[in-house]
Amino acid sequence: MSAPPRSAYVALVAVCVIWGTTYLAIRLSLEALPPALLGGVRWIVAGVVLAAITRARGESLPGPSAWRDLSIQGLLLLGLGNGGVNWAEQYVPSGLSAVIIATVPFFMLGIDRLFPDGERITRESVLGLVVGFAGILLLVWPDLRLHDAAGSHFAWGIVSLQIACLGWAIGSSYSKRHKHGSSVLGSTAVQMLAGGIAMLAVGLALGEWSEVRLAPRGLMAVAYLIAAGSLGGFVSYIYALKHLPVALVSIYAYVNPLIAVVLGALVANEPFDLRTVAAMAIVFAGIALVRSGSWINRPWRFGSFRLGNIAR
Repeated sequence: MSAPPRSAYVALVAVCVIWGTTYLAIRLSLEALPPALLGGVRWIVAGVVLAAITRARGESLPGPSAWRDLSIQGLLLLGLGNGGVNWAEQYVPSGLSAVIIATVPFFMLGIDRLFPDGERITRESVLGLVVGFAGILLLVWPDLRLHDAAGSHFAWGIVSLQIACLGWAIGSSYSKRHKHGSSVLGSTAVQMLAGGIAMLAVGLALGEWSEVRLAPRGLMAVAYLIAAGSLGGFVSYIYALKHLPVALVSIYAYVNPLIAVVLGALVANEPFDLRTVAAMAIVFAGIALVRSGSWINRPWRFGSFRLGNIAR
């Protein structure tokens, strides 16, 4: 077997860096667009561009028979998953959001077990859940003890992140059981469009247009999320998976939160202290235990390609 091309490792580094920066980009984007409209604009534009790329490559978009399943996946993975992160980052630091989202394997483990063909929960997985939960408590408890308005919003932000994890877990389980053989790019474009349209509709229903602001930094962050987070990161991820082992590519799930925490501290003055470092280490240890003792080690599919965490 020939050695992987050097470009595959470059692509993996790009995934780690790009998706690690999108949590801060989301927070900055909220300076210009409220959460639901942010998701709507981001995923609709990315979906249209990806559909155009699909057609330019001579590939067909999925037929109507696949639209229902792909739309459901888009609503769960992007509408709830990414939408929950957008809403939470109004009140929760971007680095902390990234660490909490990294616990998606915990939710995947529980959701998949509810299905008749779901795999059993091992002792390692249970231990990982306990360890990871302890790390999250250490991470958020000091802020949850606040009783002022900001503390209350912070608590709801944590709830929103849990809903995001749950949406991603349910969407992943649904995707696992409703696969389609259509184009990878085309299937993903449909999912992006479905999730984006749903979020745009929510934003319009909530009257979020009145909260749109012409904030240069925020608008630049929105463009970055579309070009880098949704398209550049996705292409790099697909390329890395094509040439490198899944186990190696999956390290991005551990690197992303580290980058997000450091960037949040440097750019947005978010908290970063020894407690944060210790809590992150505990959470990652729990994730490693869950991955080692369950089906989480198996590649997950987002449409027709593998993906192991919330779309950035």
